[in-house]
Amino acid sequence: MNSTRVLGLDLGEKRIGVAVSDEFRTVARGLGTIDVDGREHERIKALVKQYNVGRIVYGVPLRNDGSISSRAEKMLSIITKLKQLIPVEFVPWDERMTTVEAENILLLADISRKKRKKIRDKLAAQIILQSYLDSLYLKDAPLEE
Repeated sequence: MNSTRVLGLDLGEKRIGVAVSDEFRTVARGLGTIDVDGREHERIKALVKQYNVGRIVYGVPLRNDGSISSRAEKMLSIITKLKQLIPVEFVPWDERMTTVEAENILLLADISRKKRKKIRDKLAAQIILQSYLDSLYLKDAPLEE
C-alpha cells in the first residue's frame, strides 16, 4: 500500500490554511496556517517532507459558472512556484463556499470572532481535503441494488 499522505491547502492573500490526511487517506486533520510572507513555499516544502506527502490538493475559488475568479489567478501563482520546488502530484479542487462553511461551523460552535479568524483557514483546508478524500472512496464504492 502507498502510505504517502495528501496535503490540503486553502490559499488566501494573507494566510494559507493547511491540512493533512492520515496515512490511509481517509481522514483530514487541520494543521494550522502559514503566513504569505515570501517564505510560504519553503514552509510547505518542509511539511511535505515531514508528513511524507505524495499529493497536494489545493482549493481553487471558482465563480458560480465554473470559471476561475481573478482572485484565483493570484493564488495560483503560489502553486506554480510550489510545482517547481516540490516533485509531487498537484490536484486542483473546487473550493466554492468552503470558507463560508468553515465560518458557519465555527459560529455554531460558539467560537469568538477573534478565535474564528485564527481557525477559519485551517478548517477550510480541512474541508477541502476531506471533500477530496471522500471523492476517492465514493468513486470506488459499490452501487447498492
